[in-house]
Amino acid sequence: MFQNRFVSYFFLVCLTIWLAACTTTPPEKEEPQQERVLTQERIPVSFADLPGWENDDMVALWPAFRNSCRALGRKAQWQDVCNESVYVDGENPVAIRSFFESNFIPYRIIGENGEDTGMATGYYEPLLTGSRQRKGKFRTALYRQPKDLLVIDLADVYPKLKGMRLRGKLDGNRVVPYDTREEIERSGKLAGNEIVWVDDVLDAFFLEIQGSGRVYLPESGETIRLAYANQNGQPYRSIGRYLLDKGELKPGQASAQQIRQWIRKNPERLREVLDSNPSYVFFREEKIADPSEGPKGALGVPLTPERSVAVDPKHIPLGAPVYVDTTRPYSSEPMRQLMVAQDTGGAIRGPVRVDYFWGFGAQAGEQAGKMKQKLKLWLLLPKQPEY
Repeated sequence: MFQNRFVSYFFLVCLTIWLAACTTTPPEKEEPQQERVLTQERIPVSFADLPGWENDDMVALWPAFRNSCRALGRKAQWQDVCNESVYVDGENPVAIRSFFESNFIPYRIIGENGEDTGMATGYYEPLLTGSRQRKGKFRTALYRQPKDLLVIDLADVYPKLKGMRLRGKLDGNRVVPYDTREEIERSGKLAGNEIVWVDDVLDAFFLEIQGSGRVYLPESGETIRLAYANQNGQPYRSIGRYLLDKGELKPGQASAQQIRQWIRKNPERLREVLDSNPSYVFFREEKIADPSEGPKGALGVPLTPERSVAVDPKHIPLGAPVYVDTTRPYSSEPMRQLMVAQDTGGAIRGPVRVDYFWGFGAQAGEQAGKMKQKLKLWLLLPKQPEY
């Protein structure tokens, strides 16, 4: 919310309209629920139309769905199915499959261009090594949200602008876009806002892309979680795309692993490449009560490895089950399974688009970094009660 009490309601309206016109990241409008889904995007089908439906491991999916009900259980559309799910035997795959077939309708998702094929990428929760102090090899800071970052929720001004947020800062009596990555790094303006210092610039950069991660502190033996707190409002630009456009990588070579290899061979161009992405992510520190639990996604519940996905919430409602038909990274091996939309991401845009959460650690990172697969997608929504 806008924090300066001297700004009148009228001025705030003018301010947000002006900032929307001048900012480098125009907000994305989220329409009211009943208007925001194009009819051609969702085609009702039967469960028999879902390839591999009978072979999916329902028991592995069940904890993720029950987590969604923790967030959705009080919403009218979800209340009945979430209440009924309490009585389902979570160790019985037949009972779980029957629950979905009895209570949901699957919808094939079609993109606005009429295509039913999109893209699946992957993300994970990395482990970094760091220190509370800047010393030795620990020289790259990860920052908490700065006090001068303004986040303006336009729904507070006009309800029809639900989902539109603007980020900026005050410059005298003007509101201007917040600093880019390059400006933040060169100015040193965030000094004093450090949470920890880590030993690798690239690890820190990729942590921003993942949105959350864990940091091991050797001095204390403690491992903490850094969760996404906010972002500077600048647009996300892929450094893989930057290197492709510069001719430094060839199509099909822009995986996280290949980007790392290129930068290791060209260290003098590190800042050029990183600064090509003006977006900058700020974190908050969290204790890890249960190491087996994933970080919380946008839905506010822990992510489940290989069963949670990030989606574009303008097209896929958060918390809903989605059935994905894709392939394993760098492979034609089918990967067909029911998952749950529990997160969002700056690069996840469009109806047939997901980011697959692989889990925690190096092995998960290996899979996530390689994943850029074709995707077909079905959305499961609760049946409406008959009166």
